[in-house]
Amino acid sequence: MTTTRLSSQSVLAQGGTNKYIENVSIIPPVYTSTTYLRDSDNQYRSGLVYSRADNPTYRPAEKLLAELENAVDARLFASGMAAATAVFQALKPGDSIIAPRVMYWALRQWLKTFGQDAGLHIRFVDTSNLKELQESVNEKAPTLIWLETPGNPLWTVTDIEAVSAIAKSCGALLAVDSTVATPLLTKPLDLGADIVMHSATKYLNGHSDVISGALAARENSKFWQRLVAIRAQSGAVPSPQDASQLLRGMRTLFLRVRESCQNALYIAEQLEQHPNVVEVLYPGLKSFAGHEVAAKQMQGGFGGMLSIRLAGGEKAAITVAAQTQLWHRATSLGGVESLIEHRASIEGPDTPVPADLLRLSVGIESADDLLKDLQQAIDSAHA
Repeated sequence: MTTTRLSSQSVLAQGGTNKYIENVSIIPPVYTSTTYLRDSDNQYRSGLVYSRADNPTYRPAEKLLAELENAVDARLFASGMAAATAVFQALKPGDSIIAPRVMYWALRQWLKTFGQDAGLHIRFVDTSNLKELQESVNEKAPTLIWLETPGNPLWTVTDIEAVSAIAKSCGALLAVDSTVATPLLTKPLDLGADIVMHSATKYLNGHSDVISGALAARENSKFWQRLVAIRAQSGAVPSPQDASQLLRGMRTLFLRVRESCQNALYIAEQLEQHPNVVEVLYPGLKSFAGHEVAAKQMQGGFGGMLSIRLAGGEKAAITVAAQTQLWHRATSLGGVESLIEHRASIEGPDTPVPADLLRLSVGIESADDLLKDLQQAIDSAHA
């Protein structure tokens, strides 16, 4: 029988079924055991010793993600932050890191505090500006370059392939937070990255009911083995129930991302015409600074995240968020429900995010309903 390479849509729809496990059930079982039997001769031929290191429930989701990312291996973590910080914990005191100036605020704060306390040298640059990035590399060759593209919450797009060439020229590792792009829109490993990271809480799960993270690797390198060991020794693993719920969410990833992308593009195009919207930040708009790079490395859509800047500044932005009825005022992104957030309030006084900005996570509701709700809120705030 000839084996046919399946599309991502088909791979996801059947993800975690008996293709990945030695079991006759369609849905993989949840293994709640924390420990596993030794063989009679004192060996562990199953490869399972203790669930702090591994659990059979993790593997279907991990193998599915590895297949989507064209990775040699993938591992689940207890959260997106656990996955991201494990990459930096795998470095050594004195190692140098280049990271985006505007990025997920919690990780930026971790790097500025715990990362520096651990002896890491952090430089924040505009990674979308290849000249600025190259100058920083020339000043001091980094051990690791960390990218986030599109970057939260300005949705800055960085050319992964170009940065990969820079990283290789100086012997640096390249890791990419691809949470917003998902494995369906961008495949960083194919573009030269060494590690790809996802906050699986977001699009991979997609239902706002699981906290999880994931890393996937292009090669089974010493650095990857060090990451795997850090996960095991720190116990940064999800519960079996969360791993099972994550897999359930991943099976509808294609449908959810497709709808979110279509909705986001429609809303961005319409709001760009609104007189009280100063700027719409969305990679799918031709007016967006990073559109050409996005069109090159994002296939099938430009993501479900966008931000708007409003006339009237911070007061108007907060008022608009308060006036929405369909959009939920909450922190997170990537769920089936649409969320709205005044991002600067979350990040605090040292945020690089403009005070007039609202971050929108576009869900899978009717695009017209979502747009009308935003329009009435904006009109009400500026009445």
